Amino acid sequence: MDRRTFASAALLTAAAPLLTTTPALADSSERGKDAKLTRTMLDALERELDDHATASVVEPDIEDIGFNWHPPTKPVESIDFIIAYGFGNRRPAGGGDPSRVLYEPGPVNEALADTVAKLRATRNVPVYAQWEIARFLESKYHMSGVTSIEPVISADGTIVYLSTDGVAAQVKELRGSQPSGIAGIVGFRDHIKRCVQTTQDRGMDAFAPQGIDLPGTYDPQSGQPWTRRRDLYLVHDMYAQIAVLRGKLIAQAYPNG
Repeated sequence: MDRRTFASAALLTAAAPLLTTTPALADSSERGKDAKLTRTMLDALERELDDHATASVVEPDIEDIGFNWHPPTKPVESIDFIIAYGFGNRRPAGGGDPSRVLYEPGPVNEALADTVAKLRATRNVPVYAQWEIARFLESKYHMSGVTSIEPVISADGTIVYLSTDGVAAQVKELRGSQPSGIAGIVGFRDHIKRCVQTTQDRGMDAFAPQGIDLPGTYDPQSGQPWTRRRDLYLVHDMYAQIAVLRGKLIAQAYPNG
């Protein structure tokens, strides 16, 4: 796997336009770097915790969450349907109560729609797209075969914006009794790993399409503060990964509560 340290992630410009999801073939030197990182982290944790056994258990999770930002991939030809996850938005142009007025999709979601369009041109399969992306697929590309995953409107009329897991749950329900197939996931560069993991956690076979470039430019005007800057988003995403891991580990350790 391709590993990235926090320091190198912070140094990369937030304006870098695209990053391919296709991992480079790791040569012996790269594998050596990974092994060195693991040894260094184990040594540091063992010294800090004074507990080799616990350090050995938690180090792989810390390393994966903090230093691995690339999802598993599969060839485009193997994809049976596409799931596109939104990222950020823009405050309503006309103002209004954001709990009752939908935010504007914003430029990042337009870039994600462009990515879906490129993938669909190669692989003509059904698309399930978070509504921010679906709006562009309809208005810009007039694309058929798209199911928009809409936010939930509560009984009092307030809008409940969907989480990554909320989108995956809706797609799982919509797929119903259809053949399981392989989901090709489209998402923002730093969000894609969690998008794939979340889709898999919902019982779908999911991968990032090989050779497909993903948007990676942050929108400083996003309505979601954590999606305005890369350094803030990486911490947010690690927090989300840790929350999911916490739940899984507790359930595994104490399945009966």
